[in-house]
Amino acid sequence: MKPVVSIIMGSTSDLPVMEKACKWLNDNEIPFEVNALSAHRTPDAVETFAKQAKGRGIKVIIAAAGMAAALPGVIAASTTLPVIGVPIKGMLDGLDAMLSIIQMPPGIPVATVGVNGAQNAAILAAEMIALCDEDVAKKIDAWKAGLGAKIEKANKDLAEIKDYKFKCN
Repeated sequence: MKPVVSIIMGSTSDLPVMEKACKWLNDNEIPFEVNALSAHRTPDAVETFAKQAKGRGIKVIIAAAGMAAALPGVIAASTTLPVIGVPIKGMLDGLDAMLSIIQMPPGIPVATVGVNGAQNAAILAAEMIALCDEDVAKKIDAWKAGLGAKIEKANKDLAEIKDYKFKCN
């Protein structure tokens, strides 16, 4: 089994957030890898990783970063693969990281999800892969169908609540 999604984080302190991406990909049987690389502490390793990722079969890179959040952009500068940035909540509730990731110069795009939005990054990566992989497309369709079922069940459960004198239903 070879990974098709690469999850990169600037530090293992980002792992509690990024585990949501790992779990979603794992639950949907999409092979992935996880590594820690720092744009500031290991810049040569980041560049080597980005340049070699496509040749290793990676289709999408998810890069998480907090504070200065340079990692997604540095990776995007060295690859033609799609890069999805996950801003990690930190000193300014993640606003600093989000602004760093979304403000890329022309020619170096980075798709960006919400602060701590690792699960959405995994879903977006899968949707990109699904453009050329019918099996992955079917898994996403099934997962999204389950979202509707959860809301329908929640509404039925809410209708059963009788503890309020002024609740109408």
